[in-house]
Amino acid sequence: MRRRTTAAVLAVFLCLVTVAGCAAIPTESQPKAIPQQNAGQPTQEIPEPELGLDPLSVVREYVRNSVQPANDHAASRAYLSGPLRETWTPDTSLRVVKDDFGTVYAPEDAQPANPNERVVALRGVEVGRLAADNSFIAGVDEYRTPVRVRKQADGEWRIVDPPDGIVITETDFDTAYQQVPVYFFAPDSTALVSDLRYVVARPQSGLPARVVDLLLSGPSDGLAEAVRNPIGDAATLDSNVTLSNDGALVVPLTGLGDEAVHERELMAAQVVRSLQHVTTSRVKLLSDGTPLVPGHTEWRPSDLPAYDTLSSPNAELPGLMTVNGRIRSLGSGAPIDGPAGTGALKVVSAAQAINGHQLAVVVSDGDGVRLQVGDYGAIGQEVDLSGAQMTRPTWRPPGGTDEKSTEVWTVVDGKQVTRVQQDANGQWVTQAVNAAELAEAGRITALRLSRDGARAALVIEGRLVVAAVVRNASGATLRAPRVLQEDRLTSVVDVDWIDHDTLVVATSSDRVPVAKVSVDGFQLDQYNTSNLTPPMRSITAAPGRPIVVADKTGLWTAGEIGAVWVPHNRGTPGARPFYPG
Repeated sequence: MRRRTTAAVLAVFLCLVTVAGCAAIPTESQPKAIPQQNAGQPTQEIPEPELGLDPLSVVREYVRNSVQPANDHAASRAYLSGPLRETWTPDTSLRVVKDDFGTVYAPEDAQPANPNERVVALRGVEVGRLAADNSFIAGVDEYRTPVRVRKQADGEWRIVDPPDGIVITETDFDTAYQQVPVYFFAPDSTALVSDLRYVVARPQSGLPARVVDLLLSGPSDGLAEAVRNPIGDAATLDSNVTLSNDGALVVPLTGLGDEAVHERELMAAQVVRSLQHVTTSRVKLLSDGTPLVPGHTEWRPSDLPAYDTLSSPNAELPGLMTVNGRIRSLGSGAPIDGPAGTGALKVVSAAQAINGHQLAVVVSDGDGVRLQVGDYGAIGQEVDLSGAQMTRPTWRPPGGTDEKSTEVWTVVDGKQVTRVQQDANGQWVTQAVNAAELAEAGRITALRLSRDGARAALVIEGRLVVAAVVRNASGATLRAPRVLQEDRLTSVVDVDWIDHDTLVVATSSDRVPVAKVSVDGFQLDQYNTSNLTPPMRSITAAPGRPIVVADKTGLWTAGEIGAVWVPHNRGTPGARPFYPG
């Protein structure tokens, strides 16, 4: 089980001459500059490899030393032939392969006639790549590339034709790079949205500057159209990120324009929340030399409003479950008020809005199902939507704490992704979601909107898929879908969001019945299997809540990875649990 990481910047180690890194420190104060990662500068000293390495070992050590990006990859550059050491410029890709990669000689018919040259086949299983925007893009594939090695005048073998980009193992990537969530906002609310990125972990003192650089570069390509960025594209640093004499971290911004105080408060939240995983210092936020927010110069995370309120269910809402066609409380086990609890409706599945005020219910209707949406405990409106099957509904969060949600999603018959919206007259009307990028993926059996509304997690043919939710005047689109952990998760039956950037899945597998997965797919942690009876049937999760999973025998709960599953005190066979959202 890999440790969870927190931050990163491929751009820093590939080009690393940032605006913050080259600006001068003001002379009127005495701050200490936060070091920037200095890769991309001419190599000052190249450590020589061990003498007498054979061609296979030269290629293997080249890969293992790629974990060190310092001094323009001096450690891996040392395995190149003399002329190449000065001219080699790897492309911007960084491929992550499983630890058990191999180096073998290519077939004899692929070997050069020159006995002082050999072609080594570098092969492994690629699990993803670090993109130029410092996001990890999951994707399992075979990695095969020839590497030409030549014996030098001193008798040592060196690489004369290296791979196009950097190749690094999973373990080395996890060690050398730190994962950090960089924060933006939902398009039409103050719900924070985290964007997982990776920065070079060393030197640790430079992490705050590297994270600020990432934030100012904007959202990753996968989220670019799904979030709002109050800081904007024109913002830069007008000098280094520094530590002042009193220990505050000074972030001097410029190019923010004449924004209202409310917008500047959102900018402050972006910076402070993005930095909270890499520094415990107070953050002094400046805009062109004056406080970013008038009257508030220094910030800690505790100074920020509770932006997560919109995306976290109220602690007073215990969650619900469907049992034998009725909806009951997960807390008391009692049926809820209204037709969904009394048995007047034959409930197949349901979803409670994140603030608890509304309920969407899939109801059995002859040979098919239909959808009802309305206030909690009341008779819902029957929506003009029907089919043989529908996925359990999922709510978009409301725009404010005192508002109701106006949008709920489901998938009809495994392929028609549909959002149901409340119009100006209070009627719930349907609109197809543009899911063209998923058209060839297969049958969709589960869909959960993230509680910030910016992403959707789907189960498609037993695989876990995450896509961005892009909204505009003409409708909604699922964009940039990515299959996560596709070699390990092949029989997923249900999914839910633990928090902004973490999912939990239930599967029909005996080997991995329940797992936690980072939203970019880099990290998978398996839950304890004790007491569970596969196959799992459904699962629910929410920030600060125990995981509840349904198996063949009933409901089970666990608070964390490694914890033994214990029976839920209200669980019965056939129950399907769900938290608000």
